Amino acid sequence: MEVDCSGRGLTAVPSDIPQDTRILLLLNNRISSLPGGPFSNLTSLHRLDLSNNFLDQLPSQVFADLVNLTEIRLRNNSIRGLERDLLQGLPQLRRLDLSLNFLALLPSGLFDDLPSLHWLSLRSNRLQSLERMTFEPLGSLENIQLGDNPWECDCNLRDFKHWMEWFSYRGGKIDELQCTLPKDLRGRDIRMVPVEMFSYCSQLEDENSSGPADRPSPPCIKTSPTHAEPEPSPDCPQSKRYRPASVRRAIGTVIIAGVVCGVVCIMMVVAAAYGCIYASLMAKYHRELKKRQPLMGDAEGEQEEQRQISSVA
Repeated sequence: MEVDCSGRGLTAVPSDIPQDTRILLLLNNRISSLPGGPFSNLTSLHRLDLSNNFLDQLPSQVFADLVNLTEIRLRNNSIRGLERDLLQGLPQLRRLDLSLNFLALLPSGLFDDLPSLHWLSLRSNRLQSLERMTFEPLGSLENIQLGDNPWECDCNLRDFKHWMEWFSYRGGKIDELQCTLPKDLRGRDIRMVPVEMFSYCSQLEDENSSGPADRPSPPCIKTSPTHAEPEPSPDCPQSKRYRPASVRRAIGTVIIAGVVCGVVCIMMVVAAAYGCIYASLMAKYHRELKKRQPLMGDAEGEQEEQRQISSVA
């Protein structure tokens, strides 16, 4: 039921493995290729472990006859690419470990025939972006590992970010996916990056979807005799390069706007207080002035009477 060939220094899969084997362990060997359908007669196989070998590519039909397979471990190999139909015909597969390889991309349709897949690891590869459509067929997926990849958090990863948010919302578990580029987002989990940071992607899509009449034709380039490659002509309009908004600049703008608004509000309060004080002082001055006017009138009347008496005398 279990065949353990791990750590034997094997360079190829043994040909005399019993047909009723359910668990085959081939880890920690020196296997670099899988030619000739080495598992074609192992239709009862449930678990296959090829971790810690030197595999750099896998034939497209290498797992085609393993209809009862529930787990494949390919951890820590040198796999650089996968064929689109590599995993077809594996309806029972529940766990797939592709971590610690050199995968830079995943072909569309790779997971289309895996309705039972619950656990998937793509950690420690060379993945920079992923397509949302590649993962949408995985309706049973519960746990996915994507850490330790050089993710570029740009427009190419925007749709996959939406898929991750949906996956987390329905209860799926996913490890931290840290951005490597651009520099403004380096070290941040892309799930924590606001969707507004990708607003420039819509402008790029509009430009890419514009008709031929909206695009300059022919290409505006010139050939330089000292350079082997063509250079843009200085007379040609340079297309604007859209970049993701800077978090630091956005925060700085908000802070500056808040400070300016605060200063304006303080000035308005001071002006209002000054106006109130001035109005109060003026009102008090007018009241005192009215009180003094009758007194000034009586004194002038007494002086006039004395002048009349003096003239009569």
